[in-house]
Amino acid sequence: MKKVILTGDRPTGKLHVGHYVGSLRRRVELQNSGEFDDIYIMIADAQALTDNAENPGKVRDNIIEVALDYLSVGIDPTKSNILIQSHVPELTELSFYYMNLVTVARLQRNPTVKNEIQLRNFEASIPVGFFTYPISQAADITAFKATVVPVGEDQMPMLEQTKEIVHKFNTVYGETLVDPKIMLPDNKACLRLPGTDGKAKMSKSLGNCIYLSDTEETVKKAVMGMFTDPNHLRVEDPGNVDGNPVFIYLEAFANKDHFAEYLPEYAGIEELEEHYKRGGLGDVKVKKFLNNVLQETLSPIRAKRAELEKDIPAVYEILKQGTDKARAVAAQTLDEVRAAMRINYFDDIELIKAQSEKYSN
Repeated sequence: MKKVILTGDRPTGKLHVGHYVGSLRRRVELQNSGEFDDIYIMIADAQALTDNAENPGKVRDNIIEVALDYLSVGIDPTKSNILIQSHVPELTELSFYYMNLVTVARLQRNPTVKNEIQLRNFEASIPVGFFTYPISQAADITAFKATVVPVGEDQMPMLEQTKEIVHKFNTVYGETLVDPKIMLPDNKACLRLPGTDGKAKMSKSLGNCIYLSDTEETVKKAVMGMFTDPNHLRVEDPGNVDGNPVFIYLEAFANKDHFAEYLPEYAGIEELEEHYKRGGLGDVKVKKFLNNVLQETLSPIRAKRAELEKDIPAVYEILKQGTDKARAVAAQTLDEVRAAMRINYFDDIELIKAQSEKYSN
């Protein structure tokens, strides 16, 4: 069996450093590992419309932003297929068939769905498309026969639901769909990077994001204004690193080379944390170090993006080619699903022959 990856993002805004450590950096590593036969990276615009139906311009405008972010961080279109979800209509048909295998009660119990409904204040009026997001995601994953799906910890319930749909379909109709495996980030700090204000989630509306495309000045301003331990008022005061965004970011981004270059008096993050906890280490010094680390990480990404922005039609052509390849694979899967469900009437020669014999006698 081929080893296949499917992953992606909703195009509701530019991608930020949380996306980078949570998924993008790992995608590039997996892409360049040579371990996988096919990699599909989806710009999930159809899914984004489930809670932006009245603002399609937001989704439309951010297609190119997400594509530029993908290519800037190192996604290589010769190794990975970048596709636009809405231009693979086979996904919609698969979703429709899978809906018959899932109950409303099961969708209501999905922790991710429940959390997202509360986040968007949909409790009183939930769009059906948004409510059935886990089914749509199952269609995305199975259409490309993904064997591995890299996700953040918050998406685990969605993948579990996909696995349930795969099991139910294969039980009812015979072994047809591939059962995917979940791949979580290997660095705990990358499971979910908090906002710069200490909030649990980065959000454009809260203004607590650092975007991959931000200028050097914007990044520095965001870092130096980051929330830290509110009780660490003086340099000599003991500080708390647990839940402290500055240290969470350092755990996600900083390596030994960064310490050797910018903070050589410390061997690594453990020594820095110990000094902060016992007192005698100011927030400004730690933030300056974090700024250096982020600037080194983001500088080549900014440079690559600047080059890509000079030829936007070429970026759209990359998206078209990736989408065309993906659609061919999804069409093949759909044919197999129809055959398993015995609704491939025009392709089933034996059916036509049997019916012909039945009515000729």
